[in-house]
Amino acid sequence: MKFLDRTKIYIQSGSGGAGCQSFRREKFIQFGGPNGGDGGRGGHVFVEAVDNLNTLIDFRYQQHYKAEFGRPGEGSNRTGADGADKIIRVPVGTQIFEEDEETLIADLDELGEQVLLARGGNGGFGNARFKTATNRAPRRANPGLDGESRTIWLRLKLIADIGLVGLPNAGKSTFLGSASSAKPKIADYPFTTLHPGLGVVRLGDGDSFVLADIPGLIAGAHEGAGIGDRFLGHIERCAAIVHLVDAGHKDVIASYKTICDELAAYGNGLGEKLEIVVLTKQDVVDADEIAQKKNDLEAYCGKEVRVISAVTQEGLRPLLGDLYALAKSARAEDIQSQKDNNPQTKEVETGWTP
Repeated sequence: MKFLDRTKIYIQSGSGGAGCQSFRREKFIQFGGPNGGDGGRGGHVFVEAVDNLNTLIDFRYQQHYKAEFGRPGEGSNRTGADGADKIIRVPVGTQIFEEDEETLIADLDELGEQVLLARGGNGGFGNARFKTATNRAPRRANPGLDGESRTIWLRLKLIADIGLVGLPNAGKSTFLGSASSAKPKIADYPFTTLHPGLGVVRLGDGDSFVLADIPGLIAGAHEGAGIGDRFLGHIERCAAIVHLVDAGHKDVIASYKTICDELAAYGNGLGEKLEIVVLTKQDVVDADEIAQKKNDLEAYCGKEVRVISAVTQEGLRPLLGDLYALAKSARAEDIQSQKDNNPQTKEVETGWTP
């Protein structure tokens, strides 16, 4: 499946149906009076977040979405049928922007969340509406109101518990492939990963969390260098970031600092997120060298540095267990926050114990 995280679409709600100009005509009734019905309302345009999508690729092949028009009114005071609403289904985590790509309309970060983007036009009044004591036979009916049309941008930010960052070839895709059932492309050259990837890590007993892998970052990424800057938004929602540093690099401190600088320069809270520093490719570096690099990196960043090999899976399982604990804690905080904001919220069975 191709990945697309940004696209522009055109939406239009339905216009209202025209009112009817009609008069009652029956045998022996000479002046039956007006009986024209109202027109039906035009259909609205909604956007809804669903859970069976993880890309916006469908919108590349269809950019125009229109709701149905309302039906016109009919005689015998019959109101026209309302136009059917148009529901556009998008992945959870989709943001909707105005045409300027700066004004945020909605952020659909919860399953089932729905937002009205274009309201259908009201139906026109039939001539029965205009009957008065002095105008018993009005020959007037209103047309329906036009629907609304607008151009919007959709931007997808993946929903994941933990995000992976690092320089190109730091081992992010290998880590994702070893930890989950995902099958990312893995090769010994930079920018093997061209699109973000998701993988579900299953630890047994129903315990699981979601990992997000984005293309490698390079110096100047926040200004557009390379391709990683386009995808930094996908890790904004993560509870923590796993910063992978290639143990085979000559200067691991410089590698670490490059990514930290880019995250801080990008903003949106990435520089302040909880970070787990990991030295990868333990299997290709001798023990003395990797011990020295681990000590140097810990002294520089001031936090514990984990050492793993995604190929041999040495040190991988304990790390995944700690990542699950972080994801579980973040989920519990989200649930508590929702309860605090809405005291009437009922507890819902989620499949895991907070």
